[in-house]
Formats: sequence, structure tokens, C-alpha cells
Amino acid sequence: MDHKKPRVFPVALKAKVALEALKEDKTIAQLSSLYEVHPTQIKQWKTLVASGLETLFTDKRRSGVSDKDELIEELYKQIGQLKVELDWLKKKIGVIER
Repeated sequence: MDHKKPRVFPVALKAKVALEALKEDKTIAQLSSLYEVHPTQIKQWKTLVASGLETLFTDKRRSGVSDKDELIEELYKQIGQLKVELDWLKKKIGVIER
């Protein structure tokens, strides 16, 4: 059996094709034949670029702090949950040992 490996496209090509798709100077079919990329793949890249444009203009310093705070909060929740579970297990083991 012949198994084909999926094609891996360079990031620069993906960006170029997606930007051209956003410009809409050429149809998806034209871009597909020009760059030898499946039309569905071009549509996915176009959607990805369009959805990611909003994040380009956000203040990364501010969002980084909130991401860090969210991570710290989540880790404290996990620590608390594990402490509760450990205390419960210690209590149950103490009941069994007696």
C-alpha cells in the first residue's frame, strides 16, 4: 500500500496565499491552481488569518499579565483540590489502620 505523506507548506506560502485570498482579486479556484493548493485549504488559511487579525492590535503586555494571572489562579485551584483530596485520603487511611 502506498501511503502519501501530507504536504507541508512553508509558513511564508500560507501567509501569501491567505492574504491574496483576503484581497479577493482572484478567485479561490484561481489561487488553488496558481499555488497548487486545495481550495479548502486556502479557505481555512483565509479564515484563520481573518480571525487572527483582531489580536494583532491588542496590547500584548496587558494580555500577557492577564494570562499569567489566570494561570496562577488555575494552579492555586488545583493545589487546593489536591490538598482536599490528600486530607480525605489521610482520613480514610487513618480509619482503616485503627
